[in-house]
Amino acid sequence: MLIGVSSYKAKMIKDHLPNILTYFKHRISNPVAEGLNSKIQTIKANARGYRSFAGFRNSILFYCGGLDMAP
Repeated sequence: MLIGVSSYKAKMIKDHLPNILTYFKHRISNPVAEGLNSKIQTIKANARGYRSFAGFRNSILFYCGGLDMAP
């Protein structure tokens, strides 16, 4: 069983090796974008739909920190 798991991991590393090496060369990744996308998807799911795109956009701006509600 242990040999099968090791060969699976070795194949996965071999298949993704160019992407892994690119990360170490450029030090660029996208966790911030993934986190923001996750937050937007949560806003969308909690609302169960919006009547307009403007309402959806306002919710995104409000919850993600880009909309000031103070007069």
